[in-house]
Amino acid sequence: MRKDYISWDQYFMGVAKLSSLRSKDPSTQVGACIVNSDKRIVGIGYNGLPQGCDDASFPWANEGDYVHTKYPYVVHAEANAILNATTNLKNSSIYVTLFPCNECTKLIIQSGIKEIVYESNKYQDSKEHQAALRMLKASGVKCRQIEVGELNYVTTHKAI
Repeated sequence: MRKDYISWDQYFMGVAKLSSLRSKDPSTQVGACIVNSDKRIVGIGYNGLPQGCDDASFPWANEGDYVHTKYPYVVHAEANAILNATTNLKNSSIYVTLFPCNECTKLIIQSGIKEIVYESNKYQDSKEHQAALRMLKASGVKCRQIEVGELNYVTTHKAI
């Protein structure tokens, strides 16, 4: 039997990281993967514009006048994963490449997700993060950080 296979955490975070590669955001690519208690993927998502909105027709800046930045338009990975879910999310886990903001935290709690597994927490000193932590503690949603490292993708090209 092989002994060098990846763990469930590595697998599901890998799916979240792979999903993040679909994001058109030039500064922050986030992916999410929701897993039920049977270790089945029931939802995935990445940060991007709503359906029908052309990526080239909206701003991707992260500074400047609010309506000329990405912030009023981008749907976060967690929200997309919840909206893309194929079943009830009660007692499931969400794997995210970036710790959820306070707005996504509300959606996570309301959807019945009971665990957040995250890799990065670059906004840990923000007021939004403090609000998210307060809600998570009050609702009993567990959080844990893991590091899975870089995914190594091998691309092969075959001449036709």
